[in-house]
Amino acid sequence: MLDVKNINIYYGHKEIIRDASFTISSGEIVGLIGPNGAGKTTIMKTLLGLTHFTGKLSFNGQPITLKDHAALQTVGALIENPAIYPFLTGRDNLKLYSQDSTDTAKLITRLGMDGYIDRKAKDYSVGMKQKLGIALALLNNPKLVILDEPMNGLDIEATISIRKLIHEYAAQGTAFLISSHVLSELQKVMTSVIIINHGKITMNSPMSRFTQEISSESKLQTTAMKQTTELLQQAKISFNQKGDYLIVNQENIATIQQLLFENKIWINYLAPAGLTFEQKIVNVLQTKQGGDNNEN
Repeated sequence: MLDVKNINIYYGHKEIIRDASFTISSGEIVGLIGPNGAGKTTIMKTLLGLTHFTGKLSFNGQPITLKDHAALQTVGALIENPAIYPFLTGRDNLKLYSQDSTDTAKLITRLGMDGYIDRKAKDYSVGMKQKLGIALALLNNPKLVILDEPMNGLDIEATISIRKLIHEYAAQGTAFLISSHVLSELQKVMTSVIIINHGKITMNSPMSRFTQEISSESKLQTTAMKQTTELLQQAKISFNQKGDYLIVNQENIATIQQLLFENKIWINYLAPAGLTFEQKIVNVLQTKQGGDNNEN
């Protein structure tokens, strides 16, 4: 659907993006991850034909250039701050771009905006403006949606609603490119991960492959370790002893907790034994700053 080939971007004589290449397919949810200044927003703006670049960009076979935006008619986006008219109501902002009033009404309800949608946008809170910006990006059932830090200013309820919407649209074939520093939320939706650092893509991998190295084991310590090992042996639950801890498979945690509770043994410590998702991201950023590890 989206094809990015050997993109290079310069601001003056400074190289911002170096030789970036990736693809996004229908229904795919791609997380674009990197530290501040890595080039995430620059890439997103370039995909929307807003910056000069060398290389090739195309969407559904149509080229994207600084002068030709015809290919972007079915692309929705929220980059940096929501592009809304402050002296129009939220509903009127949506009407400017909406092609289907039923679709618009559905988005207003799904994003919980019914109570304030007819107020002028200048009076909206940060979270209200953010939800309006996301609604604008999702209007007219786009084939690709580009979201830059979509969870900014949102409460838990709104975050969950948007997560569900992303899954629903993806199931219908909409592709997403999402940048966010809230890795725990991004991990819940993305199917692929692109990591960028210093303007260079250092990893491009399906989530299934990326998470293979994240341990499925947990470290366990209880108030009665000897009795715990005996109970696990009796229940035929496999474990390994490592110092003062037992290493157990995460799929057995619920059974182990029930077993310990029934025998009045309390847990002192329980945590993943290997790298968490966040830790692995940090490791990639630290060890592959100058490398190129694209895994397609």
